[in-house]
Amino acid sequence: MTSDKIYYALGLHMHQPPENLKLLIESNEWEAQQIIRCYERAARYAHLYKDVAYFHVGFSGILLEQFTDKDIIDKYRKFVDIPKMIEMYRTAKNIEIIGMGFYHPIFPLIPKDDWSEQLRMGADIADELFDQRPVGFWPSEMAFAMEMIPALREAGYEYVVVDHVHVKPVIESNKLDYFKPYKAKYGSSEITVIPRNRDLSNAQESGLNPSWFLNEVNNKIKDCPNTDKARLVTTWSDGENGGWFRQIDEKAGFFGYFFAPLMDMVKSKEAHISPIRISDYIKKYPAKEEATIQTGAWNVGSTSGYDFRQWNGSESQKRAIDTLFKASQKYWELEKNKNKLAEYKKWQLKRARKLLLDAETSCYLFWGDAWIPKIYDKLNEVNKLLQ
Repeated sequence: MTSDKIYYALGLHMHQPPENLKLLIESNEWEAQQIIRCYERAARYAHLYKDVAYFHVGFSGILLEQFTDKDIIDKYRKFVDIPKMIEMYRTAKNIEIIGMGFYHPIFPLIPKDDWSEQLRMGADIADELFDQRPVGFWPSEMAFAMEMIPALREAGYEYVVVDHVHVKPVIESNKLDYFKPYKAKYGSSEITVIPRNRDLSNAQESGLNPSWFLNEVNNKIKDCPNTDKARLVTTWSDGENGGWFRQIDEKAGFFGYFFAPLMDMVKSKEAHISPIRISDYIKKYPAKEEATIQTGAWNVGSTSGYDFRQWNGSESQKRAIDTLFKASQKYWELEKNKNKLAEYKKWQLKRARKLLLDAETSCYLFWGDAWIPKIYDKLNEVNKLLQ
């Protein structure tokens, strides 16, 4: 390795849309088993390597809410004891819990008036279940815009993870260093930005081994500026999607084939890389250089992530988003005068609010025409309640 101060921030993103755990266990028990074991496995391996491993796990609020459903707990008990799993996360001091919007929304594509509640609810349920209020934020689908910075800071977030391809140093002559944090400013608000390396993260999602990973890190560090400085290698991917993570045979999957052998190499000092919590790293090496973050998301399917085409590229997606904005506007008009409403109408307003935020779930847009009707199912009921 070029530097003797190479730190490793591993992250896993976990999400299921509303009611999906129930749908899975009732319609495809094999897939349900694969997915629920992914959540338990991360906590268990954190305990197995508590003397050497540090990593990050982010859960959408709606997934955590499903974990607390008694019916879900009972139906999944044959595979995983969900309350015991939650306790394992709570007691794993080497896992840094990462925050998300509660319903996993694409923030730049939903009304700004709804941002604060999505952020607060997401942080609240993580704090409630894990006794750890998140200070790091994962934007759903890595969809980020600089306008989000004030809302993130107001919600208590100290850093945000973004795809490195969108990070642009303010001093244009400076080459991007994706192995260090930057600071980003919007108005009077400032936040630390953690570049997630896209290439290494794509490998993490599809399959890799420790030797290849260490060699690739070494090669990429040589091509980056500041090779003699402390390096923060950040990788992040879904933690329950694809056969690599869902392998029932753990020795053939992410944790058995890559994570455990790498941690063994770290323990024996064969690998000169140190796992670390991002919150600890930025205290030790605070961001000094400023960057701007281009609006964009991560690459999914055939899209590059330089726009939101996966979520708003079709006319049907755009119409659904427009309908969502109109429903939100109607809600806020009534919310401002709710003290004048009868009690049963206040209940209707509260019910409409929950459905409205639910309709902002990114999955409804991601799957296009197959799932867009779910948005209208929610919003039709919202509009009835708001009449």
